[in-house]
Amino acid sequence: MIPRGAAARSGKVITFYKLQIMIKKLPLWAKIFLGMGLGILWGLIAVWTGWESFTVDWIKPWGTIFLKLLKLIAVPLILVSLIKGISSLKDISKLSRIGYKTILIYILTTVFATSVGLAMVNVLKPGDVFPVEKQEQYREKFSGQIEVRQESAREIKKQSPLHFFEEMIPENIFHAAGDNSKMLQIIFFAILFSIALVLVPGEKTQVVKDFFDGLNNVILKIVDLIMRFAPIGVFALMAALVVDYSGDADIFTALGMYMLTVVVGLFILILLLYPLLIRVFAKIRIPDFLRGILPAQLVAFTTSSSAATLPVTLKQVTGELKVSKPIANFVLPVGVTINMDGTSCYQAIAAVFIAQVFGIDLTLTQQLTIVLTATLASIGSPGIPSGSIVMLIIVLNSVGLPIEGLALILGVDRPLDMLRTAVNITGDSTVASIVARSEGELGYQA
Repeated sequence: MIPRGAAARSGKVITFYKLQIMIKKLPLWAKIFLGMGLGILWGLIAVWTGWESFTVDWIKPWGTIFLKLLKLIAVPLILVSLIKGISSLKDISKLSRIGYKTILIYILTTVFATSVGLAMVNVLKPGDVFPVEKQEQYREKFSGQIEVRQESAREIKKQSPLHFFEEMIPENIFHAAGDNSKMLQIIFFAILFSIALVLVPGEKTQVVKDFFDGLNNVILKIVDLIMRFAPIGVFALMAALVVDYSGDADIFTALGMYMLTVVVGLFILILLLYPLLIRVFAKIRIPDFLRGILPAQLVAFTTSSSAATLPVTLKQVTGELKVSKPIANFVLPVGVTINMDGTSCYQAIAAVFIAQVFGIDLTLTQQLTIVLTATLASIGSPGIPSGSIVMLIIVLNSVGLPIEGLALILGVDRPLDMLRTAVNITGDSTVASIVARSEGELGYQA
């Protein structure tokens, strides 16, 4: 006979083994969701039990490692995928056509997103309910951060109107490749290299194309390996976030209406605008689109970085939405740099919210100025966590709003940054699908 204790232990082992098998069979998005949920649960437990230091010292580093791995592969992925995608087009006129479509659609969706933000903030008027006594408290708390960002904004304001194009050209491609904020320079070099590769006769460049084909396969395998670590990384990032904000519950309470306005505006984009565009212009069923892009949205939400999420976005857009690799390899990296719909929507809401708090009535002309400035500023926003804060100062300056108002929103910027990053990559995926459908390079059948 088997002892009762041994039988119980055997049953536990079998149950644990079954649980492992079940988890392994889960799709990627479900594993990431599981990691996110467990991370929030761990963070709450850590706050209640006083394990904040343990979480910061032993849990948070795994999230940092995951984020670094994504950033590590971002530059090589952009460079190689763009070169491989553009060089495979073999037709410069087609490249020009795709480029025009991509930029035009990106600009149109950004203007719409900014308009949505303005509409929401004017309807809900979150600034009218902000406690006056808290204004000075937040000015003092975040004064140091405001000064740093204001100095950055001054430097940007001094720049020539053509600085954007000037900054696009790298002096040294290796120096640009060592800095994730120089994505635009990487893209410029990749496009220039690819065009030259197309123009040179095929037999002379075949060895170069073969090299990048092989390198692309290796990088995609690296992405696959990194994504196996995604649930753990997401768990660590969410646990650390809950612990970091455990002492700031009063901020969430005081600014709840502002956060609600931003969230509603962003959800209008992610649940109404993009699904409508994807159904009408790309002919993809909305549930299939939302399910296909969900893993990338979750990674964007936890990392707050469009650039770091790019490997996952590429994988989902080509694998699940069936966008051809040449189109995806061109449209998505460009989108990381110039398409920030979530950011532009947020900047419009934040600017008017600050005006409402300080009792400043904005004219229609000033609000139209916000639309234009937020659209242009979002194009220049780096695809890194909280990169839009510096650009928001430019939006505030454009209509003469007090920079001190940033203190009112800095405390809750992190969770909103997470959501608007998810919106940004959803917009990139939508545009990639539309462009692919217009070129007959979308394998999806409705």
